[in-house]
Amino acid sequence: KLLSNLAEKQDRSARFRTIISLILDGKEKQFEGICPGKIIDRKKGTHGFGYDPVFIPNGSAKTFAEMEQAEKAIFSHRRKATDKLVTFLNNLI
Repeated sequence: KLLSNLAEKQDRSARFRTIISLILDGKEKQFEGICPGKIIDRKKGTHGFGYDPVFIPNGSAKTFAEMEQAEKAIFSHRRKATDKLVTFLNNLI
């Protein structure tokens, strides 16, 4: 349905976004990870799930579904948010 909804659109920019929330001592801290990219006009690749076959992150020529896990992790919005959380926690020690 996504591809049919975007069929006539010129701007196919998109992004994946993750927010991880942590509450310490009653205070909330949020860690955001964003992966900007674009939606292509047809599915490519067999890995992943969801929108992976139609999403190409900025800085790549491949969809997430065409990437091996290690390559996908370089662009991952989840990893970016998790890395920020880990850095924050390490600074508490």
